[in-house]
Amino acid sequence: QVQLVESGGGLVQPGGSLRLSCAASGSIFKINGMGWHRQAPGKERELVAAITKGGSSNYADSVKGRFTISRDNAKNTVYLQMNSLKPEDTAVYYCNADIWARTYDRYPEVWGQGTLVTVSS
Repeated sequence: QVQLVESGGGLVQPGGSLRLSCAASGSIFKINGMGWHRQAPGKERELVAAITKGGSSNYADSVKGRFTISRDNAKNTVYLQMNSLKPEDTAVYYCNADIWARTYDRYPEVWGQGTLVTVSS
């Protein structure tokens, strides 16, 4: 069994910064792509950023230049550095990953439980 656990959410003022972390645990052989999604109240979940095992990344237009995704393969962890936060960034942020377990079972859509980010003065 594999799982993802996010941390780092909270309340921040507009213009502020937060860093989210997401650690994978369990019997892991390797992790392919990892990403962050978010879901605001009354809206559908959307992709925020994604990163390959090799470090190539892509971003939603709404966060380009403000958010940075990175990963530490040795720690099986993905990060999302969020700067210049806006009220419209308020949402529950979820990480996800494509994980191969040591049993050679593949779990292509593992999701974390989500962490709330609130941007408000």
